[in-house]
Amino acid sequence: MFIRKRFLSWLLLPLLALSCLIAQAEPQGMARALHLLGYLGADYPATVAGGQVIDSSEYEEQLEFQGVLQELVAALPERSGKDKLMQGVAELGENIRQRREGTLVAVQARQLAAALAETYQVSLVPRVTPDPARAAPLYAQYCSACHGAEGAGDGPAGAGLQPPPSNLRDAARMDRLSLHDQFNTITLGVEGTGMTGYAAQLDERQRWDLASYVASFSAASGATGPSFSLAQLVGLTPEQVAAEQGAEAVAAFRAQRAQPPFPQRSAQQLIDSARDTLNQSLAEYRVGHRQEAYDLSVTAYLEGFELVEDALNNLDPEQRKATERVLLSYRQGLQDSLPLEAMEQRLEAAQDELVESAALLAGGGMSGSLTFLSSLLILLREGLEAILVLAAIIAYLRNTGQQQALRSVHVGWGLALLAGIATWALAAYVIDVSGAQRELLEGSTALFASVVLLWVGVWMHDRRHVASWQDYIQNSLVGGGGRLGFAVLAFFAIYRELFEVILFYQTLWLQAGPAGHGMVLAGAGCGLALLVALAWVILRGSRRLPLSLFFGINAALLCLLSVVFAGHGVAALQEAGVLDLHPVAFFELEWLGIHADSLTLTAQALVVAVIAVLYGRSWLAGRRRTAA
Repeated sequence: MFIRKRFLSWLLLPLLALSCLIAQAEPQGMARALHLLGYLGADYPATVAGGQVIDSSEYEEQLEFQGVLQELVAALPERSGKDKLMQGVAELGENIRQRREGTLVAVQARQLAAALAETYQVSLVPRVTPDPARAAPLYAQYCSACHGAEGAGDGPAGAGLQPPPSNLRDAARMDRLSLHDQFNTITLGVEGTGMTGYAAQLDERQRWDLASYVASFSAASGATGPSFSLAQLVGLTPEQVAAEQGAEAVAAFRAQRAQPPFPQRSAQQLIDSARDTLNQSLAEYRVGHRQEAYDLSVTAYLEGFELVEDALNNLDPEQRKATERVLLSYRQGLQDSLPLEAMEQRLEAAQDELVESAALLAGGGMSGSLTFLSSLLILLREGLEAILVLAAIIAYLRNTGQQQALRSVHVGWGLALLAGIATWALAAYVIDVSGAQRELLEGSTALFASVVLLWVGVWMHDRRHVASWQDYIQNSLVGGGGRLGFAVLAFFAIYRELFEVILFYQTLWLQAGPAGHGMVLAGAGCGLALLVALAWVILRGSRRLPLSLFFGINAALLCLLSVVFAGHGVAALQEAGVLDLHPVAFFELEWLGIHADSLTLTAQALVVAVIAVLYGRSWLAGRRRTAA
């Protein structure tokens, strides 16, 4: 997908840092001009040595591209400094014609690129941190046919192409390319090769994601070393970093540009980022870039508001809900292609709520009683569903004497504790988990847990009669498959909640400050005691119930939780932007997973319908058993 030629390997970092916040429209021809300057600066040195042409075809190409560059710069709008740019481009052409040394021409091309971007105030840094995980399916769809599934340039569609597709795993070659070079190549393509531009097929964010994904082919994951800013990751090349900072730094640089870290920002900065991104979204909507506008609205929520949602919820849950509603309403308006005036009104409403949320968060301090209550409610809110599932399963297995299956359940929730803590440790100290990834994790685990809960609930319901249970014991019991099912259910019931509980408490711990840490611990202790007490009541009371009634109650509880988890899972995927919003006039009960959205309601209705069908089948089987 990338030309073999060497591109400009460095862009001035102060310029990148300045331009990353600018959202002006880029003058026509600017991207191609920068692309050509990069090409000239990187490839010219290999065509001339000691005033002699080494590769005549390459040299002629340099002259041709310099002529195109001159025409592009001449066509740019008039600005202060344009005359100086034109003079610099002419001098560059003269130096190429005079076959001057490659180092001189490369430095001149770099300086011209920096001056060009500064004069026209174009953005060379992505507005949203690239996420290579989003690009994996894009690479498979658009690139793998030529470059191969592993980027080695051996795809079936690339056979016979001249020049052949680039080997994206060639570290020496990739080290000469900046992330911005790769983005430009994906956007514009390369004339005279099989590499076409993808600006029409992919929006800007997708192209940045894909550039970062391509960089991963030549990077070693997990490399440690100094941290780099997004401007550095985009503008520098590994070759330059190696020359300036050494081998350890370049390994870390390659790893970070292949998985750019999400910046650590304060609550106020996150709110400001959300507001700025929403403004950029509306600007894109005004010029007809609706997909870009929608993507930016999702980013404003997930990489801005979502990351302060927990802290805001500790202070004012109603304000959190109100802000969430207007942000999703703005996103829905983009999805429905509402008139610009209506979108401006929705943006204004979202900005007002964000300003109010920022003021609450800026107020900072939490009273001791509020800290205690927030800590208590975190554990009760997030742990209730998990403890109900675990207590129901344990009571069921204990009352029926299934000790082997009971041990599997304990193994399941024990592994979930370890997995939850490990996931949090990775997210906190090793990798960066974005708001989108967090919602995807929550949504996918909730939907999987919903399926398992449904299966176990119906399974219990089918065996609520003593005769059915005795037949089951005689014919084989809770064997390997059954034990695995209970273990998996216990694992996901705990893991789904634990990762979020840890994040919630981490937020509250920082928010409460040293003076409030005691109240955080006290609230968590009380919440844990209440959950343990609830589990004890369920286990104790279950022993006094008739077996048939106990099975029926357990089955109904697990089936109800399956419906709840289905609603939570779909809602999380909607917040992540994976599924579209479909708001309807309906009431909301968050604790039951009921949202005023036709997609979440349909998912829950589907689960209810499956439960009804399976319960009906069980009822008919019971009638036949009675008749026999």
